[in-house]
Amino acid sequence: MFIAFEGLDGAGTTTHSKNLAKRLEEEGHSVLLTHEPTGEEPVGTLIRDVLQHKYEVSPESLQLLFSADRANHLKNKILPALEENKIVITDRYFFSTLAYGGLNVDLDWLKDISNKFPIPDLTILCECDTDTCLNRIGGRDETPELFEKKEKLDKIAKNYHDLSKEYPNFYLLDSSRSIPVCDDEIWGVVSEKL
Repeated sequence: MFIAFEGLDGAGTTTHSKNLAKRLEEEGHSVLLTHEPTGEEPVGTLIRDVLQHKYEVSPESLQLLFSADRANHLKNKILPALEENKIVITDRYFFSTLAYGGLNVDLDWLKDISNKFPIPDLTILCECDTDTCLNRIGGRDETPELFEKKEKLDKIAKNYHDLSKEYPNFYLLDSSRSIPVCDDEIWGVVSEKL
């Protein structure tokens, strides 16, 4: 089973993906928990540097870097784990490219690039209002990344919502609620599919 968590920065994708992986492992399942951009490969490291304003590239170049990182991620980690019958959970996948990249790059072009990637069995979209997301991001004591501004996040949230209607296997989660409430709801959805 291949599960992707998507949502705005601060919406809880990292927290909920980790908590789901832990619960699945406690239930005896073999799990690969991963994320994008990867950070382990040179391309992923370069993406992180761009997001943290260390380098400047064109919007198209950035989205091509995300796609290159994803292609390696699939080849080296995700597909081998699925072949070993592991449950793969990724914190972000190609829907992030469409939702975030769609701000500055032609969405049809991004879809053409992304349509080569397999669609997850379940995509959990963590939906949370942008003010809550920004408050959570602000609590991290880090420099805001490239997309972490309210007007951008509002547009990205709309892009995500539109994608959830266009692509199969989406589950919309109100992630503004408490972590335990959200985790229990996620568990209910995932356990039905196991």
